Amino acid sequence: MTSDDIPIGRRVASWRVRRSMTQQMLADRLRRSKSWVDKIERGVRPLDRYSVIQELAHVLRVEPEALLGQPRGTPAGTPDGVDDIRAALARYATPKAPPQTDELRRQVGHAWLTYQHAHYGQLVRVLPSLLDAAQGARSAELLVQAYRITSSLLVKLGEADLGWLAADRAMTAAGDDRLLAAAATISVGQALCAQDRDHLALAVLLPAANRVLLPLVYAGDQEVCGPFGDQNCRKPLDHDGQGEGAGQGEHRGRAVGGTLLVQAALAAAGCGEHRRADELTDRAAGVATNLRGYDDTHRTSFGPVAVEVARVLVAASRGDAAEAVRRHAVIVRREGWLRLPAEYRGAYLVDVARVYLQLGDVRGAARALVDADSVAPAEVRFRPLARTVIADIARAQPAPAGVARLATLVGLTR
Repeated sequence: MTSDDIPIGRRVASWRVRRSMTQQMLADRLRRSKSWVDKIERGVRPLDRYSVIQELAHVLRVEPEALLGQPRGTPAGTPDGVDDIRAALARYATPKAPPQTDELRRQVGHAWLTYQHAHYGQLVRVLPSLLDAAQGARSAELLVQAYRITSSLLVKLGEADLGWLAADRAMTAAGDDRLLAAAATISVGQALCAQDRDHLALAVLLPAANRVLLPLVYAGDQEVCGPFGDQNCRKPLDHDGQGEGAGQGEHRGRAVGGTLLVQAALAAAGCGEHRRADELTDRAAGVATNLRGYDDTHRTSFGPVAVEVARVLVAASRGDAAEAVRRHAVIVRREGWLRLPAEYRGAYLVDVARVYLQLGDVRGAARALVDADSVAPAEVRFRPLARTVIADIARAQPAPAGVARLATLVGLTR
């Protein structure tokens, strides 16, 4: 049994014995009854108030995390190294010996996996050298990907301005490649939304989506398939206008275009344009319905579940938390839910915790936040947004013990 598996009451008893205290002595110092201490230690009475955990920790002369079963030294707060990323973005000189393309491709692929598994501390350390290598290579595709990874991470860590810079660099690196530019636009839109510039994000995202999706036309009569991705489309053109058949080029274009529609819907919701947000999610659902077995080269994670996630967030944005929670309960039972990257699911669950708070359901919010921490701990422990949610839940009376543990980890006290 690990430390995390031991009930908190048994930890209290263990520390009481180590301090050579009887139950009566501990009760007296807490100004409570011996019966109360006995029930706490046996697990009969739940220890679910953060303030009480702090009081016990003080009397037992330990840190609260010792009672909560969390080893000291667990990473929390923004990881060191953001300044190194900033310095790498400020360097314009390229290395004298750029890496081989295959090696750089391997490094970029590893960085994406590190991001999608939400290992942000590790990613912060490797990005400066990856940016240096990508800037020295002659591959627009890999340079765009390196900038996009950088932008996504910086937005997560609350460095939206710097994230926008990296996204803008990705746009420049994409050049005339329509699909690369569209993928870079995803990062631009996310960075703008993180700066509360939803109108600007919408103005960038929606035209980019149409540029990717509208060229998918019939070879015969030139009828536009449109963003709905009609099943009757035949012989589509790829993003460069070159006939590729119903191959990977089409699917990659649809996945990027669908993601742009999802991001545009979220931006529209942020602007208060809720009807437009619903229309855009409907369009994205049409694209997702016809997406089959594509290679997610651009790391969009797009598909039917991603669209349903967007519907939850759009409903919450217009103040319909009840609908959002209803939709959420369906999403987590879908087969595709567990196929989403840990980063994606963790970030979404933090947002769901905010939805439960809208309903005044502190327990539901706590469950979502604890679930987020189990899926992607860095989403909860490194992101400023998550710290705000933890603080809001921890202020409840009583504060759920799971959130009390997280509050201790990120340095919040009540």
